Amino acid sequence: MVKRRRAFICGWPVEHSRSPIIHNYWIKKHRLDGVYIKQPVKPENFAGFLASLAKKDLLGGNVTIPHKEQAFNLIKYLDPVAKRLGAVNTVWFEDTKLHGANTDGYGFLANLDQCAPGWDNNNTGDKEAIVLGAGGASRAIIDAILMRGFKKVHVINRTLSRASKLVDLFGPAVSAHQWNDIQQLVKNVILLVNTTSMGMNHMPLLEIDLNPLPDNCVVSDIVYAPLQTLLLKQANSRGLRTVDGLGMLLHQAVPGFELWFGTRPEVTDDLRQLIIRDLAEKQ
Repeated sequence: MVKRRRAFICGWPVEHSRSPIIHNYWIKKHRLDGVYIKQPVKPENFAGFLASLAKKDLLGGNVTIPHKEQAFNLIKYLDPVAKRLGAVNTVWFEDTKLHGANTDGYGFLANLDQCAPGWDNNNTGDKEAIVLGAGGASRAIIDAILMRGFKKVHVINRTLSRASKLVDLFGPAVSAHQWNDIQQLVKNVILLVNTTSMGMNHMPLLEIDLNPLPDNCVVSDIVYAPLQTLLLKQANSRGLRTVDGLGMLLHQAVPGFELWFGTRPEVTDDLRQLIIRDLAEKQ
């Protein structure tokens, strides 16, 4: 009898995760005999959990907060992106060996490509971007932006020392700035990304004067609750193209699903609406 194929998301806590909705939607759509489950794992138990995956008949899964850096330290076989970022969000087996990857940057780029085609085309000079925030998500996004040929990425953070660490990680293409530098920097960028929690439900609003932004600038916010943050509303009012954060969540899931279940899924509007309905129910 063939065992049902199983994958997971592990974190602490993990109850809020919408990854099971995404992956189980694809499993049903492609008529696969599989299931994707939540695995709450305390930090002190994570190493043992990874070591037990084969015994639990788990094909692999997603790793979320606070385990991404610990996964990087524990897994021997890593993809180039995970090596650069020092963080893993996707694990799978190849020839009985556990591998790790980071698909966050892929998800960010795929979301922009789908929702704002040509966003990275700029024939007027060197491409510049602003990234607000200096946490784990910003690392993946900066790496992805640089891979698309951007020459300058300005990281703006309330704590300058945290932004400066990203300069140490990525080199001279990245510069660190304090919050009050933003109005001068926005004049030349073709991409503005918010990676902070500001603007999220029950968090302080993110208020920026977007008038100096070039008309070809794309504004993206990785927050997806609410879907339309104040930042995106202001950008829309200015006539700028905007990209919300839900697509990044959906697209980053694609490579892992293909690794575990052998089928490459698509991010469709049906899936997006399914998550939007779930978000509305949980508010």
